[in-house]
Formats: sequence, C-alpha cells, structure tokens
Amino acid sequence: MSSTKPLKVLVYSDDVHTREQVILALGRRPHPDLPELEYVEVATEPVVIQNMDAGHLALAILDGEAVPAGGMGIAKQLKDEIRDCPPLLVLTGRPQDAWLATWSRADAAVPHPIDPIQLAEAVVSLLRSRVPA
Repeated sequence: MSSTKPLKVLVYSDDVHTREQVILALGRRPHPDLPELEYVEVATEPVVIQNMDAGHLALAILDGEAVPAGGMGIAKQLKDEIRDCPPLLVLTGRPQDAWLATWSRADAAVPHPIDPIQLAEAVVSLLRSRVPA
C-alpha cells in the first residue's frame, strides 16, 4: 500500500507536549496494512472545526484535558454537526473518564498518560474502517 496517499490525522491539544507524545507514539505508520499518516497539529478549537469542515481528515485525536475547549465537548459538537464525521478518539484524563468519552460520542478513548501500544491499537482499529481493503 505504499503508493496510497497518506491518511491525515488531526491531533488537537493546547499542550504541545501532548501533541508530541501522540505523534511519537504512533509514528509514520502504526501498522503495515495502513498507509502512512500525515499529522495536522492543532492547538485551538476554531482550527479543529475549520479542519473538520474541510473534510480531508481520516481521524481526529482530541485531548479531553485541553483548555479552554476540551476534546470531549468538541467531539460531541462534531458528531452533532458533521454528517459522516470521521472517527474521533478522545484522550481522557484518567481511565475512569471513559464514560464521558461515550457521552461525547467519541469512537474510542485512551487515557493519559499515553500508552503507545494502547493508542496505536485504537488508532489502527479506527483507521481500518476508513481504508479500502
């Protein structure tokens, strides 16, 4: 699949360190069956909305702990407003917050601190639905 164009993944957090952790954990290709990933780093809610409205993303990873706009509230808004919304993964503050991610209609949730294996498994699972076999 190396001739396939990269999948664009939005990574939203107001914290550059969190965005860095996500990108380092996933790398360029989290699974050999998937195309390479191209990251769109975003630090503010308006830019998340702008990128999502453009419709070029395969996945969005939203930091539930971001300030002032948390990823769970943004996820709920995106699911309510965007037809055929790409999959959304929310980074929760702790494992016990998974129920909040369910409320937000996120497709998956991974808690802080980020576990690279858990994050990669969730991302690969979500992206497989976006890539033709």
